[in-house]
Amino acid sequence: MKINRKTAVITGILGALGGLVLFAGDMLYYYHPHNTDILVNMGNASGTRLLLSAVTALLATWLYLAGTVQIYYAFGKSPGIVRNIIVICFAAIFTAYGIIHGAYLAIATSAKLAVANNLDPATATHLAIYINNVLRMFVYPVFAVLSLLFIYYVWKGKSLYPSWMILFFPLLPFLLREIIVSNTGGKYKIIIGGGYYNLILVIFFIASTIAIIQNKRKAL
Repeated sequence: MKINRKTAVITGILGALGGLVLFAGDMLYYYHPHNTDILVNMGNASGTRLLLSAVTALLATWLYLAGTVQIYYAFGKSPGIVRNIIVICFAAIFTAYGIIHGAYLAIATSAKLAVANNLDPATATHLAIYINNVLRMFVYPVFAVLSLLFIYYVWKGKSLYPSWMILFFPLLPFLLREIIVSNTGGKYKIIIGGGYYNLILVIFFIASTIAIIQNKRKAL
């Protein structure tokens, strides 16, 4: 499949937009300017907010998947099988982002019912949170394979990415999440902590797009 640089840039922008859309969906779920308790915030969120948040999961997944076109372009120098595995891993993770966000609706509605009936939100949402965490477990092995291939082939110069792209690959911010979020206070903790995983993909796609723009070589 032939992809030109202009198409790669456009699809990278779409990928970044996907991150912003799903970040907005995160905030619709549990942002409140004066309360940092996520479960309580979801329990008090309006039905319209929950509906809109669920819709962002679908829209963002489509935009994220469009971003894989840029990644496919960037690894044009890599062996075909490696290039395909990297793109498939990214696509699997992006799809999981949408599914897991959509599954959060069960947590939000359970919290809403708990608040409406004076129940303990943590108890009411326990099963939904457990199921959501199980879904996340499927992503970690895929992310591990992706991290090894991405870092190795970028470091070895077998992609169109410069070596500094490794710093913007989601692995490092993923490992630093607890440190960053725990050192963020007040309402900003909800913003950073709640939308963290989408924010790191926004940063990744912005960096990736800049790298592609700077690289004048033709797609392979």
